[in-house]
Amino acid sequence: MKATRWLMTGQAVPLSAAEFEPAAAAGEVVVAVAGCGVCHTDLGFYYDGVRTNHPLPLCLGHEISGRVVDCGPGAEGWQARSVIVAAVIPCGECDACRRGKGTICARQTMPGNDLHGGFATHVVVPARGLCPVDESLLQAVDLDLAGACVIADAVTTPYQAVTQAGVGQGDLVIVNGVGGIGGYCAQIARTFGATVVAIDVNDDKLAALPRESVALRLNARGVAPRELKNSIQAFAKTRGLRDKSEWFIFECSGTRAGQETAFGLLNHGATLGVVGFTMDKVEVRLSNLMAFHARALGNWGCPPALYPPALDLVLAGRVQVSPFIEKRPLGEINAVFDAVHRGEFKRRAVLVPAA
Repeated sequence: MKATRWLMTGQAVPLSAAEFEPAAAAGEVVVAVAGCGVCHTDLGFYYDGVRTNHPLPLCLGHEISGRVVDCGPGAEGWQARSVIVAAVIPCGECDACRRGKGTICARQTMPGNDLHGGFATHVVVPARGLCPVDESLLQAVDLDLAGACVIADAVTTPYQAVTQAGVGQGDLVIVNGVGGIGGYCAQIARTFGATVVAIDVNDDKLAALPRESVALRLNARGVAPRELKNSIQAFAKTRGLRDKSEWFIFECSGTRAGQETAFGLLNHGATLGVVGFTMDKVEVRLSNLMAFHARALGNWGCPPALYPPALDLVLAGRVQVSPFIEKRPLGEINAVFDAVHRGEFKRRAVLVPAA
């Protein structure tokens, strides 16, 4: 089987196509890639010098969907099935995994970081990281298998964050940074019964959110943190929500300013979920966690066991994906990376191999 992958050979060095022959070992499958999303993390590896665990050259890409075309021993049941590949795949056997803590598994593998990823025609991955997809159900929500790739991170990661935080009916959820992963976080929180406040510095991103998912949209550009907090308190009071305690704040912008803004929204008993990533350092008064008896939670990926319920929200039309993606040919990867890096894409870029 002949296949092609696009390799990163150095920081900001143009990605280059290379042929290879994919082969599945025991417990592995070969997936013919339908689509692979371009994530902020990929740009961090490529432009910002974030270290990959696998030495270069490396094929990036961890938001992968496709069809299984070959199976190694023990994985034969996946043959010809349509799948989403988990962005982070725990080993399933270590102490952490046995205790349901797969997100901190020391032997986890991440396509595009620990092994070659999905910016390719084919990818070899452990079968334990697969989530089956019924393509006929995707059609009902105006989505195809290629577009479904973003579920592998942009949807499942905030799903894990909202689940881990314990969001429930009647809670006030604040999502800071609603482009990409934050937009899905807002939609998911609403399905859990929360009233959602969306914050961004871009009016277009705020306006793009589904009307039924967000109760209040705030542009934080040029707004003092105290003023922002006062606006949310006033809104919560009018809605009969907790206005001075127990807010759930999800930081999804992955920027220094965004993280400082999110931390500044802490109140008594609040929960801060850090979902976005940045290499920048932030300056905060950590003692606020103590004074408010608040908590801060990191959110790394999503256990494969949570993929099916996250997918179900998409298939039920409760979380919209199609309006927020833009598909481009895989061969345009260098131009797409550059455009995404420059902020020229308004939607999630999905790279699709030629048929």
